[in-house]
Formats: sequence, C-alpha cells, structure tokens
Amino acid sequence: MGALTLTPNLATWGIAALATLGVITRPFSWPEAIWAVLGAVALVLFGLLPAGTAWTGVLKGTDVYLFLVGMMLMSEVARKEGLFDWLAGIAVRAAKGSATRLFALIYGVGTVVTVFLSNDACAVVLTPAVYAATKAAKVKDPLPYLFICAFIANAASFVLPISNPANLVVFADHMPPLTRWLAMFALPSVLAIGATYAVLRLTQASALKTQDVATDVERVELSRTGLVAGLGIMATGAVLIGASAYGLDLGLPTFVAGLVTTLAVLLLKRGGLVEVIKDVSWSVLPLVAGLFVLVEALETTGVLGMIADALKRLAHSAPTETAWGAGALVAVLSNAVNNLPAGLIAGAAVHAAEVSDKLAGAVLIGVDIGPNLSVTGSLATILWLTAIRREGQDVSFWRFLKLGLLVMPPALLLALAGLLLV
Repeated sequence: MGALTLTPNLATWGIAALATLGVITRPFSWPEAIWAVLGAVALVLFGLLPAGTAWTGVLKGTDVYLFLVGMMLMSEVARKEGLFDWLAGIAVRAAKGSATRLFALIYGVGTVVTVFLSNDACAVVLTPAVYAATKAAKVKDPLPYLFICAFIANAASFVLPISNPANLVVFADHMPPLTRWLAMFALPSVLAIGATYAVLRLTQASALKTQDVATDVERVELSRTGLVAGLGIMATGAVLIGASAYGLDLGLPTFVAGLVTTLAVLLLKRGGLVEVIKDVSWSVLPLVAGLFVLVEALETTGVLGMIADALKRLAHSAPTETAWGAGALVAVLSNAVNNLPAGLIAGAAVHAAEVSDKLAGAVLIGVDIGPNLSVTGSLATILWLTAIRREGQDVSFWRFLKLGLLVMPPALLLALAGLLLV
C-alpha cells in the first residue's frame, strides 16, 4: 500500500526535476519557458495534478505577472525613446576614460535601482542601459559590466522589503515593520553588497585592464518622450515604496504605473504600440506560470508538511545552527528549482513551523543571495539573460556557474553572520 501511495509522489518529483533540468540546461536551445510549461502540462496529462489545482497554481502568480508586465513595458518604452542612451552618455563621461571607475559607477547605480525598484527591475531596466553605456564607451567586451546587473540584482535585494518580491513571499502576513526590517537586514545587506563587489572586481580585473573607455562620447539629447519614460520609472519607485509601507501587493501598482507611462509616451508619439508589444519578452510569463504549477504539485505530495515539521523540530533544539543550515540549504536549493518556487515552499514552511524572525531572515537571505550561484537561480537572472541575448550577448550556464561559485558563497556567509552573530 505504501509503495502504491508513493509512486505518484515519485512521478511528480521526477517530472518537476526534469522540467527544472530543462529550464537550466535548455536542451535543443529551446527557451526556458517551454520546459517549465511542458512539466506543468505533463503533470496534468498524467493525472498527477488535477487541472483545477494546476490553474490555482497559475493564479497564485498573478501579482508577479502584473509586476513583470509593468516593468517590461516601462523598460521597452524607455529603451525605444533613448532614455538609456542618454543615461549611458552621462555614465561614460563620468568615468573619464577609466574602466574601473565605470565599473564602480555601474555597481553603485545597480545597487540603488535594486533597492528602490526591485531586483527584477534592475535586470529589466538597468541591463539595456549598461549595454548602451558600454557601446557608447566603445569597450570591446561588455560582459564584465553586464555581470554587475545580474549579481547586484540579488546581492542588494533584501535592503528593503520591496527590493525583491521573494521577500514578500517569505514573510507574507508576518512582515516586520520597516524599522525592524532595517535593524535585521542593514548590516547583512552591506556585507553582501560589499563582498559581491570585491569578488566581482577581483575576478574581472584582468578583463578591465584590457578595456579602453572612450571619453569623446557624443552628447545625446533626451527627448520629451524619453523624459516621460524616466519620470514614469521614478514614479514607479515611489509607488512601490508607498505600497510596501501600507502592506499592499506590488503587482497591480507596478502594472498600472507601467501602463500609464507607456500610454503617455505613445500618445505623445502618436503611435508605436505594436512595436512595443512585439519587443517585450512575453515568454517570461509562461515560465513563471509553469514554475508556480510545479510548486503546487510538490505541495500536494506533502513535502511542505515534512519540511515544516523538520524545521520546527530543529529550530527548537538548535536555533542558531538551524538558521545557518537553513540559509545555506535554501541558497543551494534556489539554484536547483529557481528561487521563486524555493521561496514559495520555504516561506510556507516558515509560516507553518512558526519559527523566529531570525530563522525566517536566514531563509530569506538564502532565497535572495543563493541565486547568484547559477544563471537560472532567480527570475531576475533569467530576465537579465533574456536582456543580454537581445543585445547579441550570451552567457552559458557553466560560465556563470564558475563565476557564481566565487561570488555567492562569501556574500552568503557574511550576510548570515551579520544577521545571526551581531
């Protein structure tokens, strides 16, 4: 009887594992979304997950879909209206011909964008701006600068609750007040951001030495529509902070802000809607939907209850050691299944186990920083990969992993130490 009961669970875990493997390795060079959707469809077709339950899983991602659509619309409009080219010229002139100064400048801007607009926004909005800056500076290899967008998007993603949608998933109804949040995460954030910069700067040193940064950059005038796009992005940051302060979901405000900004620009231009819609990376949405369905399937196997029971038992007997172990384990698992489903599972387990804020904070740090290990670790990194592919660049899973193995562990350990030991 036990074997018969276990068989569907094993099949569910197997399909989820294969789908995740497909997202990571992209067999036949098919997009990541295809593998996530195929896994979700297979679960329903084989009778392992009722269609209604699968649809419930899809609907759980509604806030994420709205957030992404709003950000992608704004980013595409800003790119088309030359906002990023204008900002690129400012950044390159400020670098004064120094490759390392340009590196530090981009890292600082990436930190600010992540903190106030979220890590996904950093990937979507900043990446094309950085590519434009490297193009304006006539550097021969833009990847050292593009890597910043991927790594800072995760390293700085727990400075504020809005810096990463996963933060809202992990804490949910138990979100600490902002003052308590800053008291918990200010030091870990500084350590993570500093460690990530130090290792990135060290690993990219040889590449930066060979870069020539132009100083005679042609000045680009910012158009009226480009200004509107920029003001829309700034207003969105203010809206997100306000929504977070009132404990509201971030998806709908971001979608409305993105839609209003896009329509305002298109009205001023008197056209261009088709071009904007055509160039938005819509494939991200079915990827996220597929991941939500996979998580829903895993929850039906009872894995969530097992994790919650184990977490509660270990937290009672050895709270500090459990926090260290949970943070590290979640960091690794986030790369195996992507940090969005990992955050959903870990967050639900944390709530069910009723653990302390410190342990919940350690789990959150693992969910946020862990994805810096691999290119499919977080939605932000997948968005970054999509953005650089549009610019003719690409980074293989193995190349990113080799860099991530150097960058992620020091930042994770220092952030956990800052949370647990101080």
